[in-house]
Amino acid sequence: MQIAETNSYCHYVSKLKANDPHRIYHDNFYGKEVHDDNELFGRLILEINQAGLSWTTILHKQDSIKKAYSNFNIKKVSMYSNDDIESLLSNAGIIRNRLKINAIIFNANKIIKIQKDFGSFYLWLKKLKGKDIEHWVKIFKRNFKFTGPEITKEFLISTAFVEGAHVKSCHCYKY
Repeated sequence: MQIAETNSYCHYVSKLKANDPHRIYHDNFYGKEVHDDNELFGRLILEINQAGLSWTTILHKQDSIKKAYSNFNIKKVSMYSNDDIESLLSNAGIIRNRLKINAIIFNANKIIKIQKDFGSFYLWLKKLKGKDIEHWVKIFKRNFKFTGPEITKEFLISTAFVEGAHVKSCHCYKY
């Protein structure tokens, strides 16, 4: 079932000023292909952090989140120690949730294994492109932590592995 265009994120942001964080994200990042593994990891981090919170909160904190997680460097995050975790938990600029932080570190280690097995996180995702969302959810649940159906779906839509980011009337629509 298609969302009515007037209820879409595209319609919502079209009424916002050009410098609004939602408009910037929508016009420049949402639904655009991402090939860089660290950037893909960063998108996953943002989606995990959004769970239970507003996307507005994440957009306002995204620069701090990126800095706190070593510019989304998978290898660096995979090696975070207990001291690093405590530092993250005391960082007011990010989402300070131990379960989310531990999941992100776990996921970094899983992505490193995927990179070894498939060449890159991007190539692994690309190999799965075309699967229905239920299949993706099962695969993510099997491989990652804190990736329920909504987080998985939004991650895949935001990185263009699954269609649905933009409505046909949106200037960003590409399918």
